[in-house]
Amino acid sequence: MFDLDAHIKKIPNFPKEGVLFFDITGILAEPSAFSYCIDAMVDLYRTRQIDAVAAVEARGFLFAAPFAARMHIPLILIRKKGKLPGKVFTKTYQLEYAQATIEIHPEDVPNGARLLLLDDLIATGGTLKASRELLTTAGAIVTDVFGVVGLPFLNYQDNLLGLDIRTLIEYQSDSI
Repeated sequence: MFDLDAHIKKIPNFPKEGVLFFDITGILAEPSAFSYCIDAMVDLYRTRQIDAVAAVEARGFLFAAPFAARMHIPLILIRKKGKLPGKVFTKTYQLEYAQATIEIHPEDVPNGARLLLLDDLIATGGTLKASRELLTTAGAIVTDVFGVVGLPFLNYQDNLLGLDIRTLIEYQSDSI
């Protein structure tokens, strides 16, 4: 079993006081750790009916792009407000410590497609919930959610009801 935890930095009081930030840049800096993540994702989803993967900006893109290429499926980008030209669908939502707005190009979302929604970390699930709503508005069916890191003690499953949620590593509040 690969020790993924050894490549995840825990940064206290970032981006604000009282928040513990799980930094995945150590995974990206170590080719064996990054390769492990992509290989594990492919193993998890190779038998699932996934028509496309939708990834949340920006760290989600880093894992979704090689995954989509290996799975031979389209990649749909979920961007921060103002980053996509042309017609967009927009969703504003509340984060743990701020408000955010995300956007997609509706024409990038295949109507009726079964999607895997991907981000680097799943905390409260708020961003993924908003992403799911945006993708559903565009005509997709979000069936699965993936995060490299999961923080189930923040109750992300409450925001992601009905979805198959998978992570490579989870942290409990008493283990950090």
